[in-house]
Amino acid sequence: MIKRKIKKQLASELRMDLVSNDWVAIAAGRARRPSSFGRVRRRRKETAKKDCPFCQSGILEGGVRARRDQTNGDWLVVAVPNQYPAFSPAEELNQRKKGPNQAMDGVGYHEIIITFDHEKQMAQFSREEIKAVIEVYQERYLDLMKKKFVKYVSIFHNHGPEAGASVSHPHSQIIAIPVLDPDLRNSIDGANNYFQSQGKCVYCAMLNWDIRDKKRIIYENEKFVVLCPFAPQVSFEVRVYPKKHQPYFEKIDDKEKDLFADALRQALSRIYKGLKNPDYNFYIHTAPCDGANYDFYHWHLNIIPKTSVWAGFELCAGIEISTIEPEKAARYLRKQ
Repeated sequence: MIKRKIKKQLASELRMDLVSNDWVAIAAGRARRPSSFGRVRRRRKETAKKDCPFCQSGILEGGVRARRDQTNGDWLVVAVPNQYPAFSPAEELNQRKKGPNQAMDGVGYHEIIITFDHEKQMAQFSREEIKAVIEVYQERYLDLMKKKFVKYVSIFHNHGPEAGASVSHPHSQIIAIPVLDPDLRNSIDGANNYFQSQGKCVYCAMLNWDIRDKKRIIYENEKFVVLCPFAPQVSFEVRVYPKKHQPYFEKIDDKEKDLFADALRQALSRIYKGLKNPDYNFYIHTAPCDGANYDFYHWHLNIIPKTSVWAGFELCAGIEISTIEPEKAARYLRKQ
């Protein structure tokens, strides 16, 4: 009688993020079909155009920093100050101590970048429309980075209530502040530590391997790569990287903006189709504008779909349990 060895199927695999050194768990034993991720979510409330604060307040007509459609001259996107800002300009930071703690005033700038179509979300945009948004991102970044006290400019987009979008009309936000946020600081520190020990960019090392390996690549063009990272924060996390080593998003030229728009459009439309229009956040991680040397850093854009809810283990351990391998997620999104 021949005895066959039966290979035990492991329930999960722990993967380390090469930048942060944080661990994530890929729970293959709890695997779900890729198409099932878009089925369970709260019913999204859409604001009628007649009740939309952006459409009815005159913001779209009054904005001065905007882009027009080259074919018909209609407005496409406008940047305006947030009427309810998280940070406001001031002449002093008013730094102070409260016992052993430190505090300062919430000094900074908070703007909204609004696209004019009330219902058409960015995942449905053409390449040219997304490029117009990117141009406004860059234009406002270059202006805000020169403001007093500004050390970092954060650009992000919330889609859907589970992603924190309180107004359904598509819009992004840009916040300029005098401190670095913890997530970016971890990214900067991890990239610097890798550069000091290995003598090269950690993101370039990961990109070069991913491009050769192909398993997690969703789309690529001449200048940009869209992929599912090896150690994702959440199921179906997607990142867009420039192939060329670049620390600063704001320095991209016109051709790079066009190809970045192409890559971002591919990423958003595939998530939209494959996950059935999920709520999501995306944000740009770029080197700070505080005057320090960040040549070791590599800017990129992260897209975080709301595919799960953190429960006890995730909250206490800080380790995400992803129920689909990024290789399978990428393969699924490639087909969309």
